Amino acid sequence: MDDSTDALHADPSHHRAQEQLAIDRIWDFADPAASEERFRAAAADETLTAHGRAVMATQLARAMGIQQREDEALAVLAELESADAGDSDEEAAELRARIALERGRMAAAGERVDEAVPEFTRAVREGALGGSTFLVLDALHMLALNDAGHEEEWAAEGFDILEGVRDPRLKRWGVALHNNLGWTKHDGGDAQAALYHFEKAVDAADRYGTAGQQHVARWSVGRALRTLGRTDEALEIQRALALARPDDPYVRAEIEALEPAPTEAEPTIEP
Repeated sequence: MDDSTDALHADPSHHRAQEQLAIDRIWDFADPAASEERFRAAAADETLTAHGRAVMATQLARAMGIQQREDEALAVLAELESADAGDSDEEAAELRARIALERGRMAAAGERVDEAVPEFTRAVREGALGGSTFLVLDALHMLALNDAGHEEEWAAEGFDILEGVRDPRLKRWGVALHNNLGWTKHDGGDAQAALYHFEKAVDAADRYGTAGQQHVARWSVGRALRTLGRTDEALEIQRALALARPDDPYVRAEIEALEPAPTEAEPTIEP
């Protein structure tokens, strides 16, 4: 086991602060199969606390779910739910929040929104009981994606929380919250409001986010500009993104939509 799980070893003063960092180091969302194997090893690592192993098992279930192995993932979560893997009431609540989040994600992926929304709502409540602002923000961002008609309310709750935190890892949730609300506005026909939130997402991504988030946030700004008819600005953004990631099909599609079609030469008759 590498040092990415050191933060979850049996030091109770450390593991809560470093828990998400350990998870982040193991995750590779572009390769869920490899991530699954790493989380499987972490979930069986006897040098971790029972709670630490259970946390890793929730991510094992998430990796399975991404690979569309929902039955296996749900079985892992059900086993965790029946086990006593917390040394305190807060740890128990945190684990319940993680279980609800992963159940909700799978329900949302399967377009079973009526199942997903209650799970995410439960995750907000349990995350708060467990003292995990990270999990509360995760659940709020999932509600803002899936609870039709209430997207702005859930996002606003997230923004209120972000106003009161300093942790850069927590601040990163501003990227997803603004980007997702931007798409809600865009798809609802308000491209100007969408642009506002996409630009906020760029700001959060530049301050706290990953390179991938910075790329997607800028793409979204360009897309909103195209909708607003500001094509020159949109094309400038997409061309800059193409230089960084020439194989991105979404960037290529935007450039094709923005560049004027070549004009055919007028036929001539030779004398």
